[in-house]
Amino acid sequence: MKVFIADDSALVRERVAALISEIEGVEVVGQAGDAPEALEGIQQLRPDVVILDIRMPGNNGIQVLEAIKKSDAAPVIIMLTAFPYPQYRKKCLEAGADYFFDKATEFEQVAEVLKQLQARTKEDQEWKTGNRWTNRCVT
Repeated sequence: MKVFIADDSALVRERVAALISEIEGVEVVGQAGDAPEALEGIQQLRPDVVILDIRMPGNNGIQVLEAIKKSDAAPVIIMLTAFPYPQYRKKCLEAGADYFFDKATEFEQVAEVLKQLQARTKEDQEWKTGNRWTNRCVT
């Protein structure tokens, strides 16, 4: 599963990347420190998941979210912010965010969500290739 990280803090990007590196089958394919760079990278790399901050230079994460969700094959969006206010949560979820986490108190939840998504992806691939059926029928 391919993940793109967009946050204006290099420290947060590094911390998220380190968290992701511990999850089998999940890889960071790109990073961005501002909104224009994030949009460009996401369009070029087509990740399965985007971890997105709300406040970034050159627009904000909500505008990036809205632009991403307009595409046909929009990735799963995890908003990870230091501004977990109800109005931001509501606006992000209305704009199409799949998850919304507070950096200070819910940082580790990102890894849990990625593990769940990876397990679901693996299961979907098994169904498509017939491995799941074959494995159940073999005696």
